[in-house]
Amino acid sequence: MDSAMVTGDLFVMSAAYVSLKRMWSRNRLFTFAPAVVALCLAAAGADAEDAAGAAAPPSGVPAPGTPEVDQAARFQAWLDEFRRQAAAQGISQATLDAALTGLQPLDRVLERDQSQPEFVQTFLDYLNKRVSDRRVEKGGEALAGQAERLGEAERRYGVPARYLVAFWGLETNYGGYLGDVPVVAALATLAYDARRPEFFRSQLLDALRIIDRGDVGAGDLVGSWAGAIGHMQFIPSTYLAYAVDGDGDGRVDLRNSLPDAIESAANYLHEAGWRSDQEWGLEVRLPDGFDASLAGLERRQPRAAWAALGLRRADGSPLADADEADSLVLPQGISGPAFLVSDNFRVILRWNRSLNYAIAVGHLADRLAGGAPLATGLQADNRPLSRDQMETVQKCLAALGYDPGTPDGIPGSRTRTAIRAYQKAAGLPADGYPSLSLLEHLEDTLLEQEQPLPDGTMISSDKGPA
Repeated sequence: MDSAMVTGDLFVMSAAYVSLKRMWSRNRLFTFAPAVVALCLAAAGADAEDAAGAAAPPSGVPAPGTPEVDQAARFQAWLDEFRRQAAAQGISQATLDAALTGLQPLDRVLERDQSQPEFVQTFLDYLNKRVSDRRVEKGGEALAGQAERLGEAERRYGVPARYLVAFWGLETNYGGYLGDVPVVAALATLAYDARRPEFFRSQLLDALRIIDRGDVGAGDLVGSWAGAIGHMQFIPSTYLAYAVDGDGDGRVDLRNSLPDAIESAANYLHEAGWRSDQEWGLEVRLPDGFDASLAGLERRQPRAAWAALGLRRADGSPLADADEADSLVLPQGISGPAFLVSDNFRVILRWNRSLNYAIAVGHLADRLAGGAPLATGLQADNRPLSRDQMETVQKCLAALGYDPGTPDGIPGSRTRTAIRAYQKAAGLPADGYPSLSLLEHLEDTLLEQEQPLPDGTMISSDKGPA
């Protein structure tokens, strides 16, 4: 799966904080002077609403100045204990020796795990990058070149070939980049790290089980920095649960066997509930004055009900009747593109819990079937919010009495609920979407009310905390 499933961008960092995090990544040193600790805490309040997979900062890590040899000894002690636990769970001695002997943590894995993008990418930027004309062209070539294999998977599992190719395109650019990181070493590094040790420890055990059952040799299990494997980027637990032998050679190899990778993706989607009689969704055009609060995956209603509210297809034609209940999603707010999405869209979200990713899969599949590029919402405000600006949105909401959770620069569900409440009170379209225009509106409101932020600072006339 995409690495977004197993990692989160949970910190807003100043240049100094980034430097400190890199120091920890390389040396696992985390006892700092009180002033530095204060800097870290100020920059990195974890938002409980979206903290799935996040954990507290590491504790019990040696003080600055610990010799590098002690760091190596500490990792080796952890690895020895893990080896004993893995053996107790049935991993063979041969696999443990082949996979864990001489293992060292990978600095580049910790650096990737701790690095944070400075800006939040807008939906339109995300989609344009991932569903480019070139990717559509290459996807057409993949459909033609693997027609027999894809057709067999479609007949067996009920997942249309174009969707399988869309996942393939988004995950590895049709096999163009499968990753070059030793999976066992990457997972051991992340399991030893204190941010999400239990999750990655379980993935490391599953990686050893893959080796133990003879699918892939220890030296050949290579993938992404976060431990995802093969053409479709399965994490080890998904590999064990859903991967199948597509070429009939008696083992499953998602990196070197495209038949295995294609059939495994189809099997996963089938087991997740894919409906062969249903599309993922469709782009729609909203009527003027539409109530944006009706959007959201939590609300479903028949397509006829959406049509009665004035929704039409993107080309302006009426919505066709359909039995299923659809939800409306607005990935870039009321002014951006709009989509009615089905239960199959929710299946895509099981693969990767990102709305942007799920829409990109569906849209790429449509383009591979001859569908048109997006037609609506292309003139939306496409200025991205930085993490600092998103945190200011949250602080402004809190100052005005709306609870966004702990300000952390992450627009999670509590933050979006607070935004909707503010938008309703302010007479704005209640789409829950954080944007620069929303930030400007919040700051203007605080200026008018002479209301300070929760930390006591005032918004200055040139905007931003004084």
